[in-house]
Order: sequence, then structure tokens, then C-alpha cells
Amino acid sequence: MIEAVWDEGFKKCYRKRIRQNAQLKKKFWKKMGFFLSDPFMPPLRTHKLSGKLAGQWAFSVDNNWRVIFEFIGEDRVLLIDIGTHDEVY
Repeated sequence: MIEAVWDEGFKKCYRKRIRQNAQLKKKFWKKMGFFLSDPFMPPLRTHKLSGKLAGQWAFSVDNNWRVIFEFIGEDRVLLIDIGTHDEVY
């Protein structure tokens, strides 16, 4: 099981972009459940990032929404950003 740490920027993005949208919020928490049990579960489409985001990873909430994160230990991740594909990349 993975422990997720939310940085302040992630908390702000979550409040602004996700919290008020019930449908997206439900999808987010479903995918977070998958992610916390296995960050490389196929429905998440977890992938390593490159360029200015090198060293970070992303997983998909749905076709357009992504969560950016970084491994900070063997069983810990830091959630960095959440938004649409265009917002986070």
C-alpha cells in the first residue's frame, strides 16, 4: 500500500478544480483507491514524464484529467498537481 502526501499546490488545485465537480470527484477518488493499492495498475496508465517534468510521473483520472506525482520513498508519493492534460503538462 502506498502513502500519498499532498503538497500545498496539489491541495489548492484539488479545491479549485475537483472538489466542486461531483462526477470528477467520484472518478478521482476511485482512481486514488487503485493508485494507493498499486500505482502501476493498467487503468491508471501511469507513465514517467520528461522535459521540464523529468523525474515526475503521471496517472490518468479519465481521458483528460491527470495527477502529477513524485516517488519520495519506497512506499510514499508526493502528489504535486491535478488538472486537464493541457493544464499540467
